[in-house]
Amino acid sequence: MSVVLAGAAALLFAFGTWLILQRALTRVVIGIGLLSHGANVLMMGSHARGRPPLHGSADPASFSDPLPQAFALTAIVISFGFTAFLLALAYRSWVLTHDDEVQDDLEDRLIGRSSWVDKDIADERAAIA
Repeated sequence: MSVVLAGAAALLFAFGTWLILQRALTRVVIGIGLLSHGANVLMMGSHARGRPPLHGSADPASFSDPLPQAFALTAIVISFGFTAFLLALAYRSWVLTHDDEVQDDLEDRLIGRSSWVDKDIADERAAIA
């Protein structure tokens, strides 16, 4: 694999991960797209070059492996379907809230404020003493 393709895949993974961690749904959708493109670049850059497998009758060891190309095509189809699903969810969220930002759940806030960890530690200390 060339260094340029490895660097491109690393950049796509890095920016995709950064975008997924944002709170805006459009950034999450774009981040998923960048991650899938990074996976495709990684797969296409990792296979060995060779002769086309369906051309002529040469030594089978010199043929290129068609499996990474099949994996890349499958990944493209799956990422397209997943992106369409995420866009439908983002549109539904926009229709309901007129906002692109994902809000915290009330249960998450209550759990974050509770001191159940402190209670467990206190119970363990009381059991030891």
